[in-house]
Order: sequence, then C-alpha cells, then structure tokens
Amino acid sequence: MPLERTNLVDHALGTAGGTPAPPGARGPDVLPADTASPTPAPVPLRLPDHLSADPPTLLPAHGCWYPSADPTGEHVAFICDRAGVPQLWSGPARGSEAHVLDGDPDPVTEVSWSPDGRWIAYTSAPGGGEHTRVLVVRPDGTGRQVLAGAEPGSSAHLGCWTRDGTALAVTVAQPSLSGAEHTGAGHLPSDADGAPADGARGPVAAWSERGGPATLLGGAAAHRTFPNQGAGPAPGQVRGGGLAAYLVDPDGAHAPVLLYGEEGAASLRVCDTSADGRFALVRRGPRGRREALVLDTASGHTTFSLHVADGDPWIGRFSPDARTVWLRSDTDREFAALLRVRLDGQGAGRAVSVAVEREGTGLDLLSVPDHGRWALLAWNVQGATELESTALPLADADADGDAGPRHRPVLPHEVVTRIAPLERGGLFAALAGSRRRPGIWELDRGLVPARAGWSARDEDAVPPGRPPVRPVPLRCPARDGLTLGGWYYRAPGRDPGRPAPCVIHLHGGPEEQERPVFNPLYHELLGRGLDVFAPDVRGSSGWGRSFVDADLGAGRFAAIEDVADCAAHVVALGYADPVRLGVMGRSYGGYLTMASLVWHPDLFRAGVAVCGMSDFATFFAGTEPWIAQSATAKYGHPEHDRDLLHALSPMSRIDQLRAPVLAVHGEHDTNVPPTESEQFIRAARGRGVPARQLTLRDEGHEFLRADNRRLYRRAAADWLERYLGGGPAL
Repeated sequence: MPLERTNLVDHALGTAGGTPAPPGARGPDVLPADTASPTPAPVPLRLPDHLSADPPTLLPAHGCWYPSADPTGEHVAFICDRAGVPQLWSGPARGSEAHVLDGDPDPVTEVSWSPDGRWIAYTSAPGGGEHTRVLVVRPDGTGRQVLAGAEPGSSAHLGCWTRDGTALAVTVAQPSLSGAEHTGAGHLPSDADGAPADGARGPVAAWSERGGPATLLGGAAAHRTFPNQGAGPAPGQVRGGGLAAYLVDPDGAHAPVLLYGEEGAASLRVCDTSADGRFALVRRGPRGRREALVLDTASGHTTFSLHVADGDPWIGRFSPDARTVWLRSDTDREFAALLRVRLDGQGAGRAVSVAVEREGTGLDLLSVPDHGRWALLAWNVQGATELESTALPLADADADGDAGPRHRPVLPHEVVTRIAPLERGGLFAALAGSRRRPGIWELDRGLVPARAGWSARDEDAVPPGRPPVRPVPLRCPARDGLTLGGWYYRAPGRDPGRPAPCVIHLHGGPEEQERPVFNPLYHELLGRGLDVFAPDVRGSSGWGRSFVDADLGAGRFAAIEDVADCAAHVVALGYADPVRLGVMGRSYGGYLTMASLVWHPDLFRAGVAVCGMSDFATFFAGTEPWIAQSATAKYGHPEHDRDLLHALSPMSRIDQLRAPVLAVHGEHDTNVPPTESEQFIRAARGRGVPARQLTLRDEGHEFLRADNRRLYRRAAADWLERYLGGGPAL
C-alpha cells in the first residue's frame, strides 16, 4: 500500500510519534527543523519544457549508460551522447526509437526514475563544470524544474527517492569561498599564463586526517555484535564548505526538509529510506574512511554506523521491514563483500555478518529492489565484471543463513557500470567493453541479455579500417616486490617481435582502476602506431584495501617509482622500445605524469598531463572544500604534512624536467584548477623545455563534449607521435 504523502516528512519533522532512539545513541546531529541552516534549503526553479524535436545531428558512434527504468519496466531513462554531449534520453525497453527529455547543452551525470513513475530526476553540470544541479522532468518532457543547485555558486547532488516517490533526497553544497573563476582559451595549444603568485595559500581548514602506515588487513570476522548505541562524527551546524541533505517534494506540496548537515564534510549522500519513512541510510566521509549511517529521521539520532567501501556511492538498502540493512562493505577485510546488518526496532545495530563474499574479489555494485527478495551483485574480477543474482532472506529467522541460490549470466561486455533492477524480475545493465561503446542491455528473469535497440552498433565503435583492439592483462613486479596489474594494447599489424613506441597511460583517482573498456583515446594512439600500457600502480582499487593504502603518505614516492618499473617491465618483455617511451594521464594520473617526468627525466621522451596537480599547496588552496577533505585523507594535511607534500609536488623538482610536455585542462575545473597546469607549463618554458597547454572551453574535470574530446585526443596523439615517432605499424 502506498505511503501517505506526509509520512516521511512528518518523521523528519519529529511529529510522527516514532520511538525515540536509545540513550547514548546520539551521533551526527540533524539540525532541528525550526533552526535556520547556514546552508539554505534548495529553492526549486521551474524551467521551460523541452518539447522540440530531437537534435538534427546524431552521431552513429555514441554511448548509452546509467539506465533507470519506470515501475513497469517498459521504459528506460538513460544518458546518451548521440547529440555530442551526455543528455537525458528515454526510450521503450524493447523498441528502437528514443528521444531527448532535456536538450540543454549541460552534460547529464546521473538519472533516477521515481518509484511512482511520475518523475525522472537527474543531475547536470552547467557549463560543463564541477558544480552540478538536480532537476526533475515528467516522462513526457513537461514540468522540468531545478530542485536544488539553481543558486549561483551552489552545487547539488542526487540522492534516493522515498519509497513512495513523493520526495527526493538531495545533497546541497555550501558555495565555495576559496575557489576562483578560471577561464582559458578553447583553441589549439598555446602558451599558458595566469599562474598564481608564488606561495599563494588559502585558509587552513580543520580537515580530517588518516594516520598510521598502510598495513595488510587481517581476516574478516564472520560475525560481530554491537552495543545498543550509535557511533560516528559530530558534525554540528553547516558553515562554509559544508554539506546538507534535504528531502524535496517535486510537486511543491511540502517545503524542503533538512535531514542531515555536516560542517567541513567530504561527501554526503542519502542512499535509501525505510518504507515507513522512519530511517535513512546515509553515506558520508572522506576517501578511505567512508561510513554508512542509519539515521532516525524523527529524533536526529544516528543509531548505527559502519565503515563501507569506496567506489560506487550507492552502498546499500533497507529490507522492507527495516530490520535489516544490506551493505557493500570492506570493513575488517581486503575486498568488499555483501554484509547483512541486523537492526532492532530503534535502528540500532545488533549484529553484522557476511552474506556473500568471494575470495580475492571485491563487490563493485549492489542493487536491491524495493521488495527485497533478491540482490544483484557485480564482482570485480581483476578488472572485468561477473554479475550474479542472489536471493535474500526475508525474516529475522533466516538472518544467519546463506543469502540463497545464485544465478550468473554470461555477459557480452567485460564490465558492468550500472544496474537497474526491475520489481518483476530481471534488470537493465549498462555494459562497457574493450571493443564496444557503452550500451544498455536488458536481462530477463533468466538473466539472458538482449541489447536495447537504441544502443550503438558494434561496427560503429571505431572508424572503418581501424579495428578495435582487445588488450591483454599484464602483471609486473615493482622494485619492492609488490605486484602491479594492467592492460597492454598492441597497435594493429605491429610485428610482435619488434619493440614499439609505447605510451604509459595512468588513470585517475588514485583509487580508480584500469579496466578493459572502450577508450577512444587509446584507439587514436594505436592508430598512430603507438602501443599503450595502462597499469594499476599502488593506490589503485580492485586489488584489495592494502594495495589501495600502499601509497599513503611517503608511500607516494613508491607509486612514482611504480611508473618507471612498469615502463621497465614492458621493455624487458620486448614490447616497448626503450628510447621511445611516453607517459600520459588524467587527474591523479596527470599528477603522476608530471612527477614521472621530473623524477625520471631521462626515461620518457614526452608527456601529456591532463587536469593534474603540480603543487599540493596551490591545489589545496584552490580546490573545492569537500574535495580538499577527501584529498587530505589520501595525500596528507596541507599544514601538518607541509614538508612531505612539498617534496611530493612536481613543481619542487621542475629543474629536473627534460622531456617536452603538453598540458590539457578544462576551463571550469574546480576539482583541480587550471592554474595547476598553467604554473607547470610556465615553469617548463622558462627553463627552455618545449611545453604547451590546451584549455578546453565549457569543460570541467571531465571532458564530456564530443568536439572537445576529439580535439583533446588528436592534440595528445599529435604531441606523442611527434616526439615518439609512431607511424604505420612495422
């Protein structure tokens, strides 16, 4: 039976007469409903309906991802870049025609169809920058409005719908006071200018710290019990740089209700609410220290908390009776597993046990339908995905038993990036593969996959005459004995016995993982006769928590050495030419690129650094407050670890730079401001090293527009081909 419209709102206001939380259980506090929050409640803004025809120019080579189905499972909302930018589209599950629901040029990043089928919620990034806003639109394209993030300088992120679909949880970020407006030239590479003054520093925040060296974790306890109390931080009121979670009614029948606020927060997302509206499941905390909180919406008490895994932010769900919460967690263990948390009537944790686990394999994605009878699990098997459906126990009497029988389908792609379960059984999955562009597939109750008719064809993945390349997995030893992973791409037609010019490509994060998915950049490089080796250096995910933590603090020096060891390994195998090595990476990979060029000046002949940090002091001064919070847990505190961060900054060794370097940055990047590239390029040119910068208009930390992505790929390939040789395969 559907909930009353005021049910969850009444609980959040404390008027529903819920049972109070047990004494001593008060954890992170919700600001009282009658207290004004320094982070103002979101003000919905009505927008003109998008009722025009679909864009006249549609790209045959495109991707579709992030599916969300309506309650019937007959229609799917998704993100698609057929018009050159990721936009909100919708189409029938088994038809071939799809249409745009929001034709604005702002890239769309997440999608969620309401449980009652009346609204589709999504996030978009105005101007392509890092500040996003949350919108809703009706399935027919009418009623479009911004629910949160419409105010200048603000940012908002998508949370869950309430189970009845009458309210949407959103996270609102306090406008940054430390970031500056950054602009740049959207043309071919040119000289960089506008570097910040030497020694520029911003205010020092009370950022969280992560102490102690990285150590191998012990075995996970199979079962633990908890006292009748909650735990967690005491965030207090939201002030500068804070995050706050609100419930917003898209119909406007109720004013937004504050659920949770935290000053100086690193992350915050409402992942689920119980069916009766009494409890909310919240994910918070910096990288490496994420927590799941069970929040009593009436009293403001945190009744339970537990460490959860990094990666996908949708960490878990309540059972229909809210006596169990299912979590994707790596607490006390190397790899994330499906955990069962038993709750009492007040939401306090009584026991935690492992429901499903795999030896040496982590749980990437967890999705549970509202009815809670089964879970869909995506496991990371050395970069590829194994998907399974498993039954879940429904009653406390079954809570100590196994989660039930499992079914594992054979997938047509290597990696699953999103799961959208259907109440009637089956699911929609966003799949990505090394030789196919991202597409959406429907899996029926037997989990037999069928591709949606509006997803791109495989033959449109790459230009004619340039076949896609399937990479081969490689494991290579670091100098200290740690084993690193990665994927090697061989240029088509290359003589396997002859060393080739090779680009070491470094992913971001550092906690991201190199996975065998279609990457147009790699195929651009391969088409120029350049091999690509994409390794997972220490700090990457997918290889266990100890591997992720192995780059903490001074361990980052070893991560820089890992890059050189990866290059040495592919040379030793006879794959790569030792005098034609290049290095390239984005975000943290951009930092590692700069660091590798100045720590190993005679190893690489050229580099391309994309959106990388060149100096930790200026990075912390210029980035968003919530990003600084998480970065502190990974890199170090900008004051307490000042000497270490200075020693780790590529700018501190710029006099060692020898190789030509191209920097690429989005003009609206507030994650890593463009000045990080500008100061590195300026210093390189001042020392007579060939260096140029390409700044992409209307882009942020991610490059999402087709024309800009094409410009970036060609500029990077031109640069590397110029200095490494390349040319036709030998």
